[in-house]
Amino acid sequence: MSRAIVAIVGRPNVGKSTFFNRLTQKKSAIVHETSGVTRDRHYGIVDWVGKEFSLIDTGGYINDSEDEFETEIQRQVELAIQEANVILFMVDVTTGITDLDESVVQLVRKSGKKAILVVNKVDTNSRRDDVYEFYKLGLEHVFAISAVNGGGTGELLDEVCKDLPAVEEEEEDGIPRFAIIGRPNVGKSSLLNMLTQSERSIVTSIAGTTRDSIHTHFNAFGFDIRFTDTAGLRKKSKVHENLEFYSVLRTVRSIENSDVCLLLLDAKDGITSQDVNIFRLAQRNHKGIVILVNKWDLVEKDHKTAENLEERIKDAIKPFVDVPLVFISVKEKQRVHKALEMAMEVYKNRTKKIQTSKLNEILLPIVQETPPPATKGKYIKIKYITQLPTYYPSFAFFCNLPQYIKDPYKRFCENKIREIFDFTGVPFEVYFRKK
Repeated sequence: MSRAIVAIVGRPNVGKSTFFNRLTQKKSAIVHETSGVTRDRHYGIVDWVGKEFSLIDTGGYINDSEDEFETEIQRQVELAIQEANVILFMVDVTTGITDLDESVVQLVRKSGKKAILVVNKVDTNSRRDDVYEFYKLGLEHVFAISAVNGGGTGELLDEVCKDLPAVEEEEEDGIPRFAIIGRPNVGKSSLLNMLTQSERSIVTSIAGTTRDSIHTHFNAFGFDIRFTDTAGLRKKSKVHENLEFYSVLRTVRSIENSDVCLLLLDAKDGITSQDVNIFRLAQRNHKGIVILVNKWDLVEKDHKTAENLEERIKDAIKPFVDVPLVFISVKEKQRVHKALEMAMEVYKNRTKKIQTSKLNEILLPIVQETPPPATKGKYIKIKYITQLPTYYPSFAFFCNLPQYIKDPYKRFCENKIREIFDFTGVPFEVYFRKK
């Protein structure tokens, strides 16, 4: 049984994300003075006096809007209410009751679930009398709080935890963590939604829809994976809003916290300079990488199309070209299962440990037969190889004169490791140390 779920809902700009960040004690949700910033449901864990529950921060509720984003946000709020055990309906004491508040409370009442009215921005005693107006909304439990300074949150959390169902801790250790990364509008959210057969992430035709990172546990068809769907990474020159900057930071953190990155490309665009930048970011963080060329169904093809595109992609990402590449169509569900199989293989490669005895039995004779070039009349002898205890694969070659070894020989050793032991999709490091 998973943790109980508490959802924060309400119209835009009442302070839901600020409250979410205070309860989860981290800056997980994007907070910005522009209303409507939170678009996707965002999850965090709250621990209150030994009781844990999952908290959902939703987009601001807009009723009967023709705006595509606002319509999708409404759907997200409805989904969050469906998932929740307890609903925190947040309003703003400084504005009083609005027509949108009336619309939201009807939705909350209709759910039949325990609902708590949270009157936010009661930052001073002078505002406490203004709270009484909100009893007109007809909810039994009403709490006045200040999300900014934390006033009133303790009493509120006591009430939240009072009727929460008993939970058991979920075992998360050992579950591979995959980050879905790429430029905006290449199909990242569509891929996650297709795999989970849910509407966890908003999908629209507008580039850059996903601003928060969304985490989903996927357990089906023999796979057990924790997915992260990230905000699309744009070129720095296009990050005009501070808001977009926060999203880029979250994507970077998602890459840092993943084991394998699924880099989605748009088949119609091929590989762009920004795709290469994202690839390098995952590579520098020593994450496993699988390249998925999406929207393959939309490309006019002949017998050379795939081969030519693969050559262009490998040329753009070299020298690290030992990366699986799968042509997929999320829309048509083509080769997505194969893509997951490849990603799991990369995960296994990244966690692979080669015994020291095996390295010295198989690899050492090869490098000794092809030693580094002599420098200044001095001959370099490699005497011993071992894999280092790092969180990503790394190898130490012990020799007499490590300072004279150049990059070409380092690449030679890396290629031999890949050739013999199969580290496809995994960036790793080779070090030369004094013996």
